[in-house]
Amino acid sequence: MSQPVAKDVVLETSNLVKHFPITRGIVLQTQVGAVRAVDGVDLKLRRGETLGVVGESGCGKSTLAKLLVGLEKPTSGSIDVRGQDMTRLRGAELRRARRNIQMVLQDPYTSLNPRMTVGDIIGEPFDIHTEVVPRGERKQRVRELLDLVGLNPEHINRYPHQFSGGQRQRIGIARALALKPEIIVCDEPVSALDVSIQAQVINLLERLQDELGLSYIFIAHDLSVVRHIADRVAVMYLGKIVEIGVEDEIYERPTHPYTQALLSAVPVPDPTLRGQRDQIVLEGDVPSPANPPSGCRFRTRCWKAQDICAEQEPALTEREQSAHPSACHFAEERNVVHAVE
Repeated sequence: MSQPVAKDVVLETSNLVKHFPITRGIVLQTQVGAVRAVDGVDLKLRRGETLGVVGESGCGKSTLAKLLVGLEKPTSGSIDVRGQDMTRLRGAELRRARRNIQMVLQDPYTSLNPRMTVGDIIGEPFDIHTEVVPRGERKQRVRELLDLVGLNPEHINRYPHQFSGGQRQRIGIARALALKPEIIVCDEPVSALDVSIQAQVINLLERLQDELGLSYIFIAHDLSVVRHIADRVAVMYLGKIVEIGVEDEIYERPTHPYTQALLSAVPVPDPTLRGQRDQIVLEGDVPSPANPPSGCRFRTRCWKAQDICAEQEPALTEREQSAHPSACHFAEERNVVHAVE
């Protein structure tokens, strides 16, 4: 895990919402509903910090990442980067602001243009932001970036197919670093890699964070990877944050039933303890984000659900039985990772 972080906030979202319209008709389209991919997310990211975002497929993690880097426009809400609301910026002003937040994509095989050399891929941001590096110094800057991520600068004229998966992801990281951003959004950057290569990429990200003072939004399915790299962890379910806290609080003292169920699914390395796990098996399917349940969105799969859960949506706040914010009326600590019968 990273070193203790400074207190200044570099990124903050307030009631961030992204609804994708559901339309009917071909010529005259009428909106008949909306997919609530992200539905009121409040996050803060501090300088030098890694904020992990976890949750099931379809919970809105990748949509959140696209909103943060400007690949999707929010339906409502704000995204403040160093005091600038990105949702209100336009034209050249927006382009300058977006230099400060870059993205590492999930698949190192499809995120790199196979017809471009590594030098062209990493140097492409300089063609858009021409003021960052003078034209005559761009090739040298690309060589420096290759060396920074552990690749041979002499391979600047090679193509993506000449590299392994781990090396391709390093190229993607070098491209994200080209404009010297302060914030990097990592959208499942190691999920397509072998375990040994995952460790190398994670170690690279941690080293770059220490050397360059970067702040990460780290999105992943693998809870063990998130625990290794994250300072704080946010748990998403159906477009909302249901629990957030420092790494030890989430993993050792989870209070939201959904977080507890996620942690109970983590494989146990010790074979002698596998039959003694306190396993939580959720019943039913994940509700549709186009028609989420009233009140608490997790109530249809929750063993604690009562009438109030359908009538009143729980706020993400600290509670009597939860020292960190948890969106559950009946939040209480439960040690799932080390629990045995």
